[in-house]
Amino acid sequence: MDKRDYYEVLEVPKTATAEEIKKAYRKKAIQYHPDKNPGDKAAEEKFKEAAEAYEVLSDPQKRARYDQYGFAGMGGAGGFSSGGMSMEDIFTHFGDIFQGAGFDIGDIGEMFMGGGGRSRGPRVRRGSDMRVKVRLTLEEIASGCEKKIKVRKLVQCKDCHGTGSADGNTETCPTCKGSGRVIRQQRGIFGMMQVQSECETCGGEGRVIKNKCPKCGGQGVLRDEEIITITIPAGVAGGMQLTVPGKGNAAPHGGVNGDLLVLIEEEEHKEFVRQESDLVYNLLLDMPTAVLGGQVQIPTLTGDVKITITPGTQPGKVLRMRGKGLPRIDQYGRNYGVGDLLINVGVYIPEKLNKDERALIEKLQNSPNIAPGAADKKNFFRNLFGI
Repeated sequence: MDKRDYYEVLEVPKTATAEEIKKAYRKKAIQYHPDKNPGDKAAEEKFKEAAEAYEVLSDPQKRARYDQYGFAGMGGAGGFSSGGMSMEDIFTHFGDIFQGAGFDIGDIGEMFMGGGGRSRGPRVRRGSDMRVKVRLTLEEIASGCEKKIKVRKLVQCKDCHGTGSADGNTETCPTCKGSGRVIRQQRGIFGMMQVQSECETCGGEGRVIKNKCPKCGGQGVLRDEEIITITIPAGVAGGMQLTVPGKGNAAPHGGVNGDLLVLIEEEEHKEFVRQESDLVYNLLLDMPTAVLGGQVQIPTLTGDVKITITPGTQPGKVLRMRGKGLPRIDQYGRNYGVGDLLINVGVYIPEKLNKDERALIEKLQNSPNIAPGAADKKNFFRNLFGI
């Protein structure tokens, strides 16, 4: 199924404020919450869809990239990050938007289902994401490439295999009895209600460590260096962000690794200027070649080629070489063709002449085909400046 526009999902305009987006997401989350729609797969998908939209539109940087590039700037095929959020991700990351009303997202079911809300169980920790920048040449962007980078990050402790326990044993938390949650009474806008919260003794994990690993201090993670291979799809642009799943920081006690977020930067090219998927090259002809025509050599991203200049080529003319630009990608990161190489033609007028050169030019000055007529003047400025 095709992804829907995030603004359409939350039913807000593109000019919506952060508070309006938050309210719209809260409304959708309540409407499609699994506790209110038990067994309804369609409602669960809408719940995830709303969470994905909120994740992007509530973050100013992600929202700016989405507004500029659509889904290609945020995720999709070809190595881009995409939503794909699990229910655990949603409850972990977005539950706090309901706290102002005296409950969190995990408690909505208790309000609507008469206390029969879903118990989330022990918490699975997730490592934090990491961000790196990768600079690419236009040649690398044209063909796609692999980059190997060295990052210093949290990795799983090898001594305890990430458990944090020296002997590999853990015990059931005496406070929450292994559930990772405690229930308390709290007065909210709907009166008294039972509210679940994370157990402070075990941090929501349901287990406690008695004999901590001496190397990692019971955390299950250590800081170390790792070399990571990043696959760059063809056609990316500066400002886009790619995601390498699971290559961020490791999580304490054997949790889920975070992601590596890769921000693309473009190196300035000595010959070409990029215009989306097209490339622009400025060709400066000598006067005889512009007048008489001939062949000239120009660069492309795959090597030099010769092109034919027709006699009487005027300054400001744009020549087009189809398929010599950069790959085009749609909003889902899929390739759908290649851009062109646009050649802006200029003609060099020499500022200094020797005696013989000057004599030749003076001899031509009064020739009937050298002096421009009224129609020539009109066409020249129309072609060069559009006026």
